[in-house]
Amino acid sequence: MFGNPSYPTYQAFLGLGIAAAIALLLMPWWIKLLKVEGIGQQVRADGPKRHLVKQGTPTMGGVVILVAISLTCLLMGKLTTELVLVLLATLATGVLGLIDDLTSVTHGRSLGLTPHAKMIGLTIICVTFTVLAVNWCGVAPEIRFPGGLTIDLGVLSTTICGLSFPWLYVVFCWLMIAGLSNAVNLTDGLDGLAGGTSMIAMLAMAAMAFLHGDVNLSIFCTACAGACLGFLWFNCYPASIFMGDTGSLALGAAFACTSIMTNTEVVSLIIGGLFIVETLSVMIQVVYFHFTHKRVFLMAPIHHHFEKKGWAETKVVIRFWIIAAAFGAVGLVLFFQLG
Repeated sequence: MFGNPSYPTYQAFLGLGIAAAIALLLMPWWIKLLKVEGIGQQVRADGPKRHLVKQGTPTMGGVVILVAISLTCLLMGKLTTELVLVLLATLATGVLGLIDDLTSVTHGRSLGLTPHAKMIGLTIICVTFTVLAVNWCGVAPEIRFPGGLTIDLGVLSTTICGLSFPWLYVVFCWLMIAGLSNAVNLTDGLDGLAGGTSMIAMLAMAAMAFLHGDVNLSIFCTACAGACLGFLWFNCYPASIFMGDTGSLALGAAFACTSIMTNTEVVSLIIGGLFIVETLSVMIQVVYFHFTHKRVFLMAPIHHHFEKKGWAETKVVIRFWIIAAAFGAVGLVLFFQLG
């Protein structure tokens, strides 16, 4: 482990810098390789017309993000059960996203894996992570709300092969991990949007993990933020590379798994409020159109709605960063109410 263990905040911030440096160093090589192989983004045909110029832009930048996170954790963190479990869940979700990206590129369309196949993969990851977190890491199968209210979800438990399966909590964590993975994936629609908002959310999670008493999880979170920071150098408008599902699904899983490991699930939903808004905009659009054949938004997710209204892409991104920061600040304030 690098750094002075007497100064854990130093370790966390150094982790951010190391992850950013790794991403900055590896990304140009990765972009060049993807261009040589002809691996590029497939743009939605029904999306904003100005996005058509992005067709063929290298994708799967999430591979470098995951490499940066992993190397930083190996260099800076102590490989505790908690850190290893969160890291493996993140990598597994990233591999699922990578398969999705490769399927999309191979078939030359904007859609990769079928929703059914993707959900099966996410379900396996979610159930495995939750059961091991409860049995190996002592995570309490409960939901803690600001103000002290706690709901026990361990009342319906069974034991299989010596492992406790708290089914209500497993379902709740499945909703958290699968939901936030897809939420970040939906947010990944504009240059710099998912990278910037994920960086902000993971910095807030790093603070909560540190205050929770787990320095290694805090290093993991700052590594995620640092990897996003390095990625943004190449993903800012006009983007030279996109993170793809490899990055967006993995970052959503990293965010959700850290919140589960620190029992801050409710607060994390506030911190990731922008991701929730993006998801709700899609749900509202689909349900409303089903019943009325009319649209609430010009286009969903909601960031495309503002594009359709004439906002410049950079204006949407920067304003959404500000909103994400506001959600993060509110979430941190509420976190102190948990105590």
